[in-house]
Amino acid sequence: MTDAMDAWFTARTAGAPPRLLAASEAWWQAATGDTPGVRLADAGRRALDAAIAAGASRDAALDLLAADALITLALLAESEREPLALGARALAIRDAVTPS
Repeated sequence: MTDAMDAWFTARTAGAPPRLLAASEAWWQAATGDTPGVRLADAGRRALDAAIAAGASRDAALDLLAADALITLALLAESEREPLALGARALAIRDAVTPS
């Protein structure tokens, strides 16, 4: 399944700015999950945690952009998988990535 998920990620990130793509891909590779949506939500949470930890540094900006892109992709993946459940999945993703 990982090859299929990697192919999904690659297809949907084609044409992204190189630095954003590299950052997002690094978070994607570090994440876990049994579907693209779950894995992307995990990647987005990790990127957001890193942005928060970096504070007001320049590094935080790239991690924050990556988190936004990854969460957006998580919502896309969920909408492709089960469109009628997108609302519930969006709430679950929000709850999973909201810093405590």
